[in-house]
Amino acid sequence: MKEQKESFLNASDFGKNFIWGVSTAAYQIEGGYDADGKGPSIWDKFTHTPKMIHNGDHANVSCDFYHKYKEDILLMKSMNIDNYRFSISWTRILPYGVGTINAAGVDFYNKVIDFCLENEITSWVTLYHWDLPQILENKGGWTNRNIIQWFSEFTKICANAFGDRVKNWMVLNEPMVFTVAGYFLGVHAPGKKGLKNFLPATHHAVLCQAEGGRILRKLVPNANIGTTFSCSQITPYRQNERDRKTAVKVDALLNRLFIEPAFGLGYPTNEAPVLKKLQPYIQSTDMDDCKFDFDFIGIQNYTREKVKYNLLVPYIRAKIVKASKRNVQTMLMDWEVYPPSIYNIIKKYSNYPQIKKIILTENGAAFKDKIDGINITDTKRINFLHRYLTQVLKAKKEGLNIHGYFVWTFTDNFEWAEGYRPRFGLVHIDFNTLKRTIKESGKWFSKFLSS
Repeated sequence: MKEQKESFLNASDFGKNFIWGVSTAAYQIEGGYDADGKGPSIWDKFTHTPKMIHNGDHANVSCDFYHKYKEDILLMKSMNIDNYRFSISWTRILPYGVGTINAAGVDFYNKVIDFCLENEITSWVTLYHWDLPQILENKGGWTNRNIIQWFSEFTKICANAFGDRVKNWMVLNEPMVFTVAGYFLGVHAPGKKGLKNFLPATHHAVLCQAEGGRILRKLVPNANIGTTFSCSQITPYRQNERDRKTAVKVDALLNRLFIEPAFGLGYPTNEAPVLKKLQPYIQSTDMDDCKFDFDFIGIQNYTREKVKYNLLVPYIRAKIVKASKRNVQTMLMDWEVYPPSIYNIIKKYSNYPQIKKIILTENGAAFKDKIDGINITDTKRINFLHRYLTQVLKAKKEGLNIHGYFVWTFTDNFEWAEGYRPRFGLVHIDFNTLKRTIKESGKWFSKFLSS
């Protein structure tokens, strides 16, 4: 079965200019949580809060990329991976959030970037992948409008330090996730709850998204600037009017809230009236300041969600019906395996004339891997990647605006509130010994790329 799949799906089918890579995030892989002057982030604190992380896991060491970056980059090269998306830890650069620059932190990322260049791997840098300095969270974090100045300072430092060699930038990673999970539901760092936290955090993230783009445009010659969004196909659970209207509302919140202000379209308040409550946080020039002309948009798709009307859910009157309740194939994260979702999301975003290019900056799956001696067998992941890539190719052949694909993720890592239980990696990590072993999916992807 695997040989048949490899024979009819090749990287060359997507065209010679299609971008292939892998994605990671600093907090999830680096470890070295207090090494060489690094300050504490909100995730350093949250992971040591009782009962917030599965099994009490934390990322103090994780994959130890901080010390093993050369090993991992050489492994990428051996697997024919020539684009690497990673993020910069804010507290490694600015231990106190602002002010004094930590030279050792800057030096670490210089070494990573230079070693990538040495091995002909192109760096794609995400500025913010959720690890806000705890010292800034103590002042309100994303709910404090001063975050715009704090984030601007961090962005300027990164642009000046790395912009001579890094040309591909992403401003924010999945702002909908870090605002909802971190500032509304409280299940991610910093663990805040309620609209009073979510609304200002949302508006300030939209402003930072644009301001970060403007700073990069000014300071980095020939920069290729984007930002990334978590995107799930939203469909009604039942074919009735209430569920259909609910699906439109949830789609507006999950898939449109952060991107449309950048295009000058404002917030989708007609479809999601709860967003009218943003008004007290919007100052006179804000909606103009939300605009930025991105070179590309990164979309990150794993699944689809089915939603139904529920009177008991405050503000949105909507409930997501879990995949495990719907008799469908699922991943370990209880996400549905639904390959057409990635095609439908590409098609949806291709309808925005403001988007110059779409790049799939994350797609992947967590399944239980089978360890047999030195072999890590993960047939389900191979099938997942093959089926989703077939849908990406369908979009490409139809002329939709898709230009690249990055697998989430390169190595198994710390998966936020889920700890180390779900493994998304193409490369297995033994978290006791830190030994790296390429899984069968990694070998499959390497062979796919070599075509």
